[in-house]
Amino acid sequence: MKFHLNKLARSAGALLVAATGLIAHAVPSHAARIENPVAVFSGIDKITGRITTFDVYVGETVQFGALQVTPRVCYSRDETEAPKTTTFVEVDEITLDRKIRRLFTGWMFADSPGLNAVDHAVYDVWLKDCKQQSDIPAPGTGN
Repeated sequence: MKFHLNKLARSAGALLVAATGLIAHAVPSHAARIENPVAVFSGIDKITGRITTFDVYVGETVQFGALQVTPRVCYSRDETEAPKTTTFVEVDEITLDRKIRRLFTGWMFADSPGLNAVDHAVYDVWLKDCKQQSDIPAPGTGN
């Protein structure tokens, strides 16, 4: 009886090791996210119908109409991975009486622009992309 229990325990252990190996291969590896210094946004002026694309350095604020856009992080993935471009952004409105009112704080997703786009009475803003460099000089470079 002792022989059968040892054989059964070894068989169960071998099955456990095999199952662990199968699970490890079945779980997709998580792609490393790339932290980018520049977020690319698009915005529309609903009165004129003009769409503008603009770069914003992470931690800096750019004004689009009456809105101030400040990305805090901008993540993307390697070209070999499925795209997943995200930014954590704060968007403020400068009101007619010159006060600043927070309209949006949260994540925007480039692959789902309608999910968390800023929808204002006159302006809409959404994330287009993240990138490593911009044609616009970085703040504080003196260029």
